[in-house]
Amino acid sequence: MMYTFEVMTQEQAEDIAFNWHYQGDYSFYDMEADKEDLDEFIDPEARGDSTYVVMNHNELIGFFSVNRVEDHTFEIGLGMRPDLTGRGKGLEFLKAGIAFIKGEYKPEKITLSVATFNQRAIKVYRKLGFNTINTFMQDTNGSTFEFQKMEHEC
Repeated sequence: MMYTFEVMTQEQAEDIAFNWHYQGDYSFYDMEADKEDLDEFIDPEARGDSTYVVMNHNELIGFFSVNRVEDHTFEIGLGMRPDLTGRGKGLEFLKAGIAFIKGEYKPEKITLSVATFNQRAIKVYRKLGFNTINTFMQDTNGSTFEFQKMEHEC
């Protein structure tokens, strides 16, 4: 696949927020599942210019958000279009995202947080060299969930 990364537009943010719905346990990742996350995602000022859509030949397939947390450490958030998940495309998608982030931001470390139930994603992250550095509890989606903080040394 040929991935390109573009700063997310308001129209794209609203499309993702209101039209991307995941199946089963993964509905946890629906933007509408947490009002605070939804509000932040659709607010252009909160989103800034560090949230990118991932395109494959003019087709929106996912997104990456990038936030500096320390001098050379960046935290990422990401999502793939629901109909593409669980089909073995995550590794290639994440590789492209990491390559983009390395080229744009020159990080020494990339971190992310993932719900511990999401073993499918954790497996992909580990294949690309992410290691768990801790676990923590987070209030989200109307309850409290366990997350793993993972780190990738660049």
